[in-house]
Amino acid sequence: MTTRQTKSTLPPVLLVGNPNVGKSALFGVLSGRYVEVSNYPGTTVDYAVGWMRIDGVPREIFDSPGADTLSPISDDEIVTRDLILSHPDSTVICVIDSKNLLRGLVLLSQLAEFKRKAVVALNMADEASSSGIKINIPALSQAVGVPVIPTIATQRAGIEELKRSLKKAAVPSLNFGFGAVIEDALEVLSRELASTNGNSRGILLSFLSGDNGLPPSIKSIYPADTIKRLENYKKQLERSLAEPIGFIIAKARNEEAQRLVQRVVSAKGSPATRFFRALGITSQHPVYGVPILMLVIIGLYYFVGVFGAQTLVGLFENRLFGSLINPLFTKLFSYIPWAFLRDLFVGEYGIITMALTYALALILPIVTTFFLAFGILEDSGYLPRLAFMVDRIFKKIGLNGRAVLPMVLGLGCDTMAVLTTRILSTKKEKVLVTFLLALAIPCSAQLGVTLGILGAISGLAVMIWLGVILMVLFIVGYISSKVIPGRSSDFILEIPPLRLPQARNVVVKTLMRLEWYLREAVPLFVLGTLILFTLDRLGALKILEKAFSPVVVNILGLPAKSSEAFILGFLRRDYGAAGFKGLFDQGLLDPISTVVAMTVITLFVPCIANFFIIIKERGLKTALGMVLFIIPFAITVGGLLNLLLRGIKIW
Repeated sequence: MTTRQTKSTLPPVLLVGNPNVGKSALFGVLSGRYVEVSNYPGTTVDYAVGWMRIDGVPREIFDSPGADTLSPISDDEIVTRDLILSHPDSTVICVIDSKNLLRGLVLLSQLAEFKRKAVVALNMADEASSSGIKINIPALSQAVGVPVIPTIATQRAGIEELKRSLKKAAVPSLNFGFGAVIEDALEVLSRELASTNGNSRGILLSFLSGDNGLPPSIKSIYPADTIKRLENYKKQLERSLAEPIGFIIAKARNEEAQRLVQRVVSAKGSPATRFFRALGITSQHPVYGVPILMLVIIGLYYFVGVFGAQTLVGLFENRLFGSLINPLFTKLFSYIPWAFLRDLFVGEYGIITMALTYALALILPIVTTFFLAFGILEDSGYLPRLAFMVDRIFKKIGLNGRAVLPMVLGLGCDTMAVLTTRILSTKKEKVLVTFLLALAIPCSAQLGVTLGILGAISGLAVMIWLGVILMVLFIVGYISSKVIPGRSSDFILEIPPLRLPQARNVVVKTLMRLEWYLREAVPLFVLGTLILFTLDRLGALKILEKAFSPVVVNILGLPAKSSEAFILGFLRRDYGAAGFKGLFDQGLLDPISTVVAMTVITLFVPCIANFFIIIKERGLKTALGMVLFIIPFAITVGGLLNLLLRGIKIW
């Protein structure tokens, strides 16, 4: 990070655009080397801050998170909306993908509702041209009332013209209407706020159609009873309409934008364009889309869960850390005469031998492969289609299609999956998915050990284990969706065109996300290891092991030594499963005991790294509440399963 330049007297420039429109590439070209990354107050979402020069004069520039709407339903969109509100004099560069003009025009219309001066960067112009898409730039500029500049950020094409156009920035002339009912509601709410603020239409539309209420900066200036009246009015309006307010507003924007697109765009599709269009349609089909969905999920599992979590983890853990780094540091620390210091860094619960090994040798390969896979799905346009395909299934447990990514990632690494719950829209959904991940989704390393042990018994053992886990997942998910307070979000998602992912986009975003992981998550591994080290030095781990033994023997029907495997499972889930494998290999577990043990360790408390990530994301109270439920629940399920299997004498 470089030293920030002297503060400019000019208002800043905000880069605003949908995800995957080349906004970050454009930011890099405009800002050059004067870049820093900031964390938006009150959130964990980053935006980039840099400096650009126009006619030799420095001007601050912000790269906001990608947003499909300024009526926010996600953390990213909240940050983008609040950045716009907190810089009322700024000029916005609205970055639009030339291949998907409709999506960008919808966002531009919301900038008009917020009365923000803007220019349009019609990015990826080369890709649009090669796809046979021709846009009448003068007609488009006249229709939206702002300068429209074709750009190719990766080639620096159009950049200087874009800079010059900032002097001609204007409020877009896209004044979309939403029908008498919504317009009357806007009038009522505007009178209630008694606002002459030019933002008021945009703020009220955001309030009506979003899931996150009024912006804090607006909420803070009105009495609590006024805010309560607004919220009650919104609830009454929702009850009076046949469709969600957000859907009605989004539909109106899309229809208006579509009419404009038809006037200014002509397309002569190439064979490749027609192929991807057909593939995109097929991937959303309720029948023909299923094989594509299954291929994607299988591909994700093998790339992240097998290649990342097994092949790369084995390479990093066994060869790099196991054979080189850890022996080297163990040798170096052997010259230190203080045993306490040696144990702190290279002991059983050492900062190097456990914390850094876990964070860099075990989790980093999984994180890297996931971010690459996520980037490919994101840049190709398949991500919204994946969410669309599983939406109906997830609605049964109070979620929607957005939840598929954390749940699938959980099969690779639950710790990383909890972090990706940030893509969900409401607090209820984030808590519910985090809970289900902690309870019933085994990571790939644990899954591999579990399937290996149960498969050695019989296919029936695998089916019993899988049946119990799926039953728990759906029953607990359904009940939890009724118990956890809050509301689920409406599933309104723009479906972009399907395309070949751009390698540069995928690599750049992967590197940015990895930098974030190293900065945010690795310290938590160190903290967790220090706590374990302290408990071990105090003898608390042995006390816990002895205290757990009666439960293991009397309720679960397992040998007393099994309590050690459960303690190991808290350190790392596959260590717990591996502990049971050792007991199985020694002949201490019969087939029924093995199925019970594998079921309980799957449903058992999350590993320590996951636990600290849950604390970070959901708070200490929520994390402890989950653990206090999961421990007795897992034991109860295991005890009932033990009684059932022994009662019917299945083996």
